[in-house]
Amino acid sequence: MHFLCQLLRNFATKAGDHLKASSDLGLPLVGVGLLYNRGYFRQRLTHDGWQQEIYPTYDFSQMPLTLMRGEDGMPVRIGVEFPDRTVTLQIWRAEVGRISLYLLDSNVLENAPADQSITDSLYSGDQEMRIRQEMILGIGGYKALRALGISPTVCHMNEGHAAFLSLERIRQTMVENGVDFRTARAAVVHGNVFTTHTPVPAGFDLFNPELLERYLGRNVAEVGIGFQDFVRLGRINPDDTGSAFNMAILAMETANRVNGVSELHAKVTRTMFSERWRDWPEDEVPIGAVTNGIHTMTWVSRRFAALYDEYLGTEWRRRPDQAESWQGVEDIPDEELWLAMEAQRGDLVRFVRRQLGSSQERVDYGVEAQVLDPRVLTIGFARRFATYKRGSLMLEDRDRLKALLFNPDRPVQIVISGKAHPHDDGGKHIIQDLCKFIAEDGNRARIIFLEDYDMGVARQLVQGVDIWLNNPRRPYEASGTSGMKVVPNAGLNVSILDGWWDEGYDPEVGWAIGDRTSSQDEGHQDWLDGRALYHLLETDVAPLFYQRNRHGVPRAWVRKVKRSIVDLAGRFSTARMVSDYATKFYVPAMESYEAASAEKLAGAKESLEWRDRVRAGWDAVKVVSVQDTAARSNHLGSTVEITAEIELGTVAPSDVKVEALVGKVGNSRDLGQLRTEDLALVGGENGRFTFKGSIECDIAGHQGYLVRVVPSHASVPVPAAFQLIRWEGA
Repeated sequence: MHFLCQLLRNFATKAGDHLKASSDLGLPLVGVGLLYNRGYFRQRLTHDGWQQEIYPTYDFSQMPLTLMRGEDGMPVRIGVEFPDRTVTLQIWRAEVGRISLYLLDSNVLENAPADQSITDSLYSGDQEMRIRQEMILGIGGYKALRALGISPTVCHMNEGHAAFLSLERIRQTMVENGVDFRTARAAVVHGNVFTTHTPVPAGFDLFNPELLERYLGRNVAEVGIGFQDFVRLGRINPDDTGSAFNMAILAMETANRVNGVSELHAKVTRTMFSERWRDWPEDEVPIGAVTNGIHTMTWVSRRFAALYDEYLGTEWRRRPDQAESWQGVEDIPDEELWLAMEAQRGDLVRFVRRQLGSSQERVDYGVEAQVLDPRVLTIGFARRFATYKRGSLMLEDRDRLKALLFNPDRPVQIVISGKAHPHDDGGKHIIQDLCKFIAEDGNRARIIFLEDYDMGVARQLVQGVDIWLNNPRRPYEASGTSGMKVVPNAGLNVSILDGWWDEGYDPEVGWAIGDRTSSQDEGHQDWLDGRALYHLLETDVAPLFYQRNRHGVPRAWVRKVKRSIVDLAGRFSTARMVSDYATKFYVPAMESYEAASAEKLAGAKESLEWRDRVRAGWDAVKVVSVQDTAARSNHLGSTVEITAEIELGTVAPSDVKVEALVGKVGNSRDLGQLRTEDLALVGGENGRFTFKGSIECDIAGHQGYLVRVVPSHASVPVPAAFQLIRWEGA
């Protein structure tokens, strides 16, 4: 059996959905993470709305966890080398369906108190604590699997936090095969996958080289390379000695397959890292996309699950990723669907009142029974309160917001929840601003903040709201998943065209705030988006919700809800997401890793020899001449024949591909709407060869092409992965 090693920083919601879907699909996968003794913080708000963090200590014996033991009955222990000491870890297992999640714990007596606290809490400490945690996650995580008898074929690094696993995987590959670092790395890259979740450079973990050497110096020396050579693997420009070590770059340098978590996020990430591929079109930077999804059965309410069972049968449970599984939603009577939606909203209102009642001793919310109305259009807004998510955008025009909330004919109510990072005062101020607005006379009847956002609160919100509001500053939302969760619960989305909504939006299924353009002036953009939001709610959303037939059913609203479920529920499920990972990343990585690793890494050695040979001769590669049959004017659908004479020197024709990059010529003479057409070898000798091909004029307007030469080998998944390229005219 082939195992996929899913390295997770913490057992967060998205990670949990990933594991659950893997279990549903029978994927041979295990998870690895850290077992935090105090976990994620609990949020408490002061009377003036300032966030305070409380870190409860967990009793693992009261949790569904099993301490891993060896055949002798003793706990399995592993060690991770730190400066002047070894940190000992024990391993716990949680079962997520058919998937095992292994969690590392440094709170053992053999460790000094400072080392026992490494797995104390998620947001504790400084950069030094961060590097300790990431060494335990990456190096310790891989060691833990091997100690348990698991030899991963593919390791999936979810964010750069886990990238140190590559160092340990390379070390063990060296020991087991008697090879050097370079050869072991040539094999390991085939079996590593890296997913980045951040759309901004500031989101990546950076370490200064001095700190890195203090902690990783022994590990790097053990694999036989100079420390500066290792640091180069973590710099976007390896020769920039003044830059910090970037964990995302290390992950990219040790993985052949890289992806973002939505199509737009992948595009943004390609732009961020385009400096490493300066000679390549940005669209060809080798970073793909697997858009996030949600585990449908985790988030759909019991009420709606029963409704789907009645009208859709069991197919929606068995194959939630298939569009046809959801077609039966159209057969649910409008009245029955609306009654279920009304009941869900009532459940949410009762939940909110209970929550507020339990917190009244600390926060003066007044009489909770006066909060919210189960008949009113209800908007949910919950997230991590980072500044780019613009949690206070709704406050841009407070008078206009109040008019929306207390409209006598079409009132709106808003339920807000979420936490700020403990060290993010900007996020905390946003929460405080919202709480102060809520505390103004009468406002809390229509707008409320629920403290201590967690999975339980999230489930109540996504199951009970009519609208999910999301207004990040575009394009800083990598994906977002909360809006996906309202879909099978008959909620609709009102969102900026960012993350998943940039793919999912259609006027038939929800609303877009603004468009895909943005201003360089963030304040001006906030002003524009705030007014676009108010306008949508005033003129589109609220009128549609309150437009009822004689039976009190908003048929146009229900029609939009049905279209949303049919079009979006399958596309944005983790069943689809994990299937995408399996077919696009895991299986190809497994196959190429096995090919590279067979017969004592014979494939990896051959790949290195090929790379060295091609790189040594690449300076001589040149596009000598290009001729074509293009007329002054070519009709749409006509064909242009291309002949290119290529100087290859010592590089063999079988080592390269000659391509025509074809696209539409823009105003700046750049090519857009790119595609490539291969040119075939037709003859040549003494290092000079002729290649021919054709392109079809299939785009209206001016069309152009450029001929280029790129390396081609089975070990290179896409040409840009090797980075060498020679353009016509260069």
